[in-house]
Amino acid sequence: MRDPLSALTETFTSFLFGKVETTRLPVRTSTGQAQAVYLPTAAPGLGDSGVIIGREVYSGKGYIYDPFQLYGQQLPAPHWLVLGESGNGKSALEKTYVLRQLRFRDRQVVVLDAQGEDGVGEWNLIAQQLGITPIRLDPTAALDMGIRLNPLDPSITTTGQLALLRTIIEVAMGHGLDERSGFALKVAHAYVNGTITNRQPVLTDIVEQLRHPEPESAEAMNVALDDVRAWGLDVALVLDRLVDGDLRGMFDGPTTVGIDLDAPLIVFDLSHIDRNSIAMPILMAIVGVWLEHTWIRPDRKKRIFLVEEAWHIINSPFVAQLFQRLLKFGRRLGLSFVAVVHHLSDVVDGAAAKEAAAILKMASTRTIYAQKADEARATGRVLGLPRWAVEIIPTLSPGIAVWDVNGNVQVVKHLITEMERPLVFTDRAMTESSAPDLSDDALRAAELEAEERAATFMEQHLSDLDDSSESTVA
Repeated sequence: MRDPLSALTETFTSFLFGKVETTRLPVRTSTGQAQAVYLPTAAPGLGDSGVIIGREVYSGKGYIYDPFQLYGQQLPAPHWLVLGESGNGKSALEKTYVLRQLRFRDRQVVVLDAQGEDGVGEWNLIAQQLGITPIRLDPTAALDMGIRLNPLDPSITTTGQLALLRTIIEVAMGHGLDERSGFALKVAHAYVNGTITNRQPVLTDIVEQLRHPEPESAEAMNVALDDVRAWGLDVALVLDRLVDGDLRGMFDGPTTVGIDLDAPLIVFDLSHIDRNSIAMPILMAIVGVWLEHTWIRPDRKKRIFLVEEAWHIINSPFVAQLFQRLLKFGRRLGLSFVAVVHHLSDVVDGAAAKEAAAILKMASTRTIYAQKADEARATGRVLGLPRWAVEIIPTLSPGIAVWDVNGNVQVVKHLITEMERPLVFTDRAMTESSAPDLSDDALRAAELEAEERAATFMEQHLSDLDDSSESTVA
């Protein structure tokens, strides 16, 4: 029974101010009807100009991303970091992104392909489809007139050549050059460039000059000739590895004629190089400087430099410094650097933590595929991701990733067209029989079977890919 005083107070209040509560009958409805009353909201996208990636998971809207279109408005830098465990879609994203970018006339892409598949790099199929021959750096093939890149190529400036030689030596030695070794290298390089005019100077010339320096080199610094020879001995031993060691053949001769730096796609196939050896960062250094001085030009083209297994370069302080300089070309000459890494801990806990932090800071776009919970938390702390994004990363299905574009964080499902699927599928070895028939017909049949299995797999994980979205992506 209600308190009489409360009832009197309620009556008086209703008389003065009107009925303060409304009794409403319950309404039964369906979710289809209720959604018209409670309209869904979603974060704004990145605009409608550029390359379509897929679909934003929560809103269903198309997700379009292009660093060249967003630069200066929503992006302070055009560089991009891609993270995630193997098998979650990083490779498929990279390949479809490049294929879609190449539909624009003013785009050009260089890929450092460190992943091997079927005896060739995993970008080989795409290169073939575009009529392009990959630049395959292979010590064995190089001895038989394979591809060579000359660190002393005349197309590289004299300053660039010396910087490249120093970087190669520092990477191999694991520490910086002291003043005396640096002087010996500088003198040898100047003498070789000044005296050899009838051909391209090569590394053998530098090694020979370090072993047998000219008297003028000692007189210039008022030191004994034997001292100059001693200063350059360690440098000569390191460079000798490129001339007569496990990397011989690739860098100890004139640059191979016919490398087309104007092709829309340039693929450096590094799949025959041991990814865990010192050879990989040395290769990265040589290719990086060679591209800096021969490929990046002020011709208003938009260039994309994609590096697979990028922790190999970020883990070396000297190579990381070289790539930091290369990244700075992004603003002046239209270069977008794309680094693909499995685990952020590979770089932030490595020998080049300071350089890695600087490179990560330059990447205004970060795409994170599924990771284990502890790795996701570490990634979130380093990249400053919101808590909801960190919590969802371990639950992501293949093909779905968290995208952070300068603070605009969304969950995106990457969509692959029927035309792209055979080109981006990269795990055929896991689906082929354990004892395959090696005849040409049987190999082709196995490839077709693997492609069909890949299509079935992708359809299961991309069940909402309808005809209209496929035609839009294409």
